[in-house]
Amino acid sequence: MTSAAAMQRKSPRPSLVSQEQRHLKWRALDPLEHVLMVLCGTAITGFSVLVMCDIVTRLIGRPWFWLQEATMIFFIYGVFVGVAAATRRNDHLYLAVLAESLTGGRRLFFELFNRAVVLAVAAAMIWFGYLNVLDGFKSLSMPSMMPMAVFYAAIPLSGIVVALFIIEQMVNGWQNGFDGPADVDTKRKSL
Repeated sequence: MTSAAAMQRKSPRPSLVSQEQRHLKWRALDPLEHVLMVLCGTAITGFSVLVMCDIVTRLIGRPWFWLQEATMIFFIYGVFVGVAAATRRNDHLYLAVLAESLTGGRRLFFELFNRAVVLAVAAAMIWFGYLNVLDGFKSLSMPSMMPMAVFYAAIPLSGIVVALFIIEQMVNGWQNGFDGPADVDTKRKSL
């Protein structure tokens, strides 16, 4: 038996990439989603561990002042990386329920409108986040004396990734429609 045939028999490796809306996704961006999910988990874990360490070191009377700064970095990056990951996975809050209940041209309009609103928010994150980064070089975080721009950099970076994912969904939704296999199955059961 050839190694190629053996590889085909193996079950595919479990993926962090959501498959329920595959028709709206480009496979080339799957590694980026995977990295975002890992970074989000790392940031949440780092935040939780550092908060616990901060509490313990203060209770024993030997506080580590840098922990608050590190906790803030993990929190900020966790939030904005999470926003980008949720956008790709279509787990963010928007008028999805209304759009999913429609069909045809009305569904297309609402789906594109929803994503256009998210795209406008992403553009605002990019522009105003960039301005914050520039302004962040003027002030330093204590006690490390790190420029605040390091904290603010998460905002425009997240905006760029969110915009990329929204454009991906708009293009694929326009070409393939927004109804996925789950939507079709649900509509069939209701009939």
